[in-house]
Amino acid sequence: MPQLNNPAYLSFPFSIGTDGARTSERKSHVREQIEQVLFTNPEERVFRPECGAGVRSLIFEPNASPLWKITCKRLTASLAEALQGEVDPKTLEVEVRGEGEKLLVVISYALATIGHAEQHEFMVGSGG
Repeated sequence: MPQLNNPAYLSFPFSIGTDGARTSERKSHVREQIEQVLFTNPEERVFRPECGAGVRSLIFEPNASPLWKITCKRLTASLAEALQGEVDPKTLEVEVRGEGEKLLVVISYALATIGHAEQHEFMVGSGG
């Protein structure tokens, strides 16, 4: 069975090790991209002002169903653009819900070309 090419990607956050810049494999790289979209505020990046969902800013918003729906739509759009070519867009699913004073974001997807399914949970709020 042939192996798919798994190039080394620069890891996020960027850091230098004894052998040079640290790298990540494809699965880790996609998760790192998701973290960048989640925790980057819109207009924070100079040359990509549309990048980012800014979930940290939601800490001071009411934790209710309307917020979850808006956040879900914003995240889906931002992630679809950021993960283009890495993730099969038909498999990208975003779920947002509240748990007490925290916001739980669950992102599911399959890697493009190999169909490997992944799911990640991110807690935003006090202690998350």
